[in-house]
Amino acid sequence: MALTKLTQNLIDGTIVTSVNSQTGAVTLETGTDWVSTIQTSNFTAVAGKGYFVNTTAGTITINLPAGVVGTEIVIQDYAGTFATNKVLLNANGSEKIQGSSTIQGQITTKNATATLVYQDAIKGWTSQDVITQPTNVITNYLVIAGGGGGGCANGGGAGGGAGGYRTTIGTSGGGGSAESTLTLLPSTNYTVTIGAGGAGGAITGTGQKGVSGSNSLFSTITSIGGGHGGGHPTSASNSNGGTGGSGGGGGKDSTQSTPGSGTTNQGYDGGTAGNNAGGGGGGAGAAGSNGSGNDIGGNGGNGVSSSIIGSAVTRAGGGGGGCEVPNSASDAGSGGTGGGGTGGAAGSVGSAPTAGTTNTGSGGGGSGDYNTGGNYPGQNGGSGIVILRYPNSFNLTNPGGSLTFSQQDTPISGTSDLYTEITSGTGNIQFN
Repeated sequence: MALTKLTQNLIDGTIVTSVNSQTGAVTLETGTDWVSTIQTSNFTAVAGKGYFVNTTAGTITINLPAGVVGTEIVIQDYAGTFATNKVLLNANGSEKIQGSSTIQGQITTKNATATLVYQDAIKGWTSQDVITQPTNVITNYLVIAGGGGGGCANGGGAGGGAGGYRTTIGTSGGGGSAESTLTLLPSTNYTVTIGAGGAGGAITGTGQKGVSGSNSLFSTITSIGGGHGGGHPTSASNSNGGTGGSGGGGGKDSTQSTPGSGTTNQGYDGGTAGNNAGGGGGGAGAAGSNGSGNDIGGNGGNGVSSSIIGSAVTRAGGGGGGCEVPNSASDAGSGGTGGGGTGGAAGSVGSAPTAGTTNTGSGGGGSGDYNTGGNYPGQNGGSGIVILRYPNSFNLTNPGGSLTFSQQDTPISGTSDLYTEITSGTGNIQFN
């Protein structure tokens, strides 16, 4: 701010008829109005104020006020930590920083005393201590596709395969390693799609195959929907398990069907059918078990655990294979269990299969013998999910589409990260 020079006349009270040859009212300004409270978290600045900012605990974001030509804001590095934990500057609305409306300003100089001056609508807020590199958002993710539906067969429908499982924290599906984080830009749209679970096989004729799950997507990451469980062997296309993130099990009889294959680094294969018993659907963590003996359905493959939200949760298990009513007292007649990660259990004698759990990408259970064991179709696969983890200097917004959130900008205990769970729909997200 401009300072008026104090002459001796003003100091000692002598009458003054002019100041710097100017007559009339004189306004005396005393410089920056410093805020005495040390700023240790995100805040909104006020024009004409000075702030002591302590970034010892982490990066701090300062939201700038609407600009008025000639106004100033001063930012002082209180603890000498700006080079370690920077200050981020957000302009008001579409106003500019250093002449750009598409970047965040950053103060990264140790012990900086940064004076920001608002010049005009063309240059916006400027300072020699502010750099204008786009701020990258280092993003971890877990992307799981929809699980495959279980098959229906007069003699043992197969379990559906789990949706493809890709993550940066922990192990990806199919025994794959953790993937690399994504380096994203703020205020930029990134597409998210949550894959639906596939429908279970219908009671039509002697039983139908299930429907494969749908893909889930985040930015450049696509997880493949789980393969369907095979149905009755009226044709190979109906009895074979579907290929997918994890493969669906083969339906009813191994001599007339084949299981589906999983996708590399996303999930495992489905299990082979036994005699009148469907194979288990593949899981993200293990292959589906084969149907065995007479009327013993295969178990679904286990899912995979991830601690992306700070606590371990297992998801993406395969669905269990169904069985036929026993031919004799010596036949076990048992449906396969759902894979760990809440895969659907298969139908057994006189009992219905269960669906894969919502937002886990787990496969649906295959049906048993519906003619004498109950009229039960195969069950649906569970829908997928996208979980994102990112620095708490950003917030996640949804500028367009029909996305549903179960958690949004939720702190992760013991870290400086937030996470968001997206559970349905298609749309765009931004980091701001």
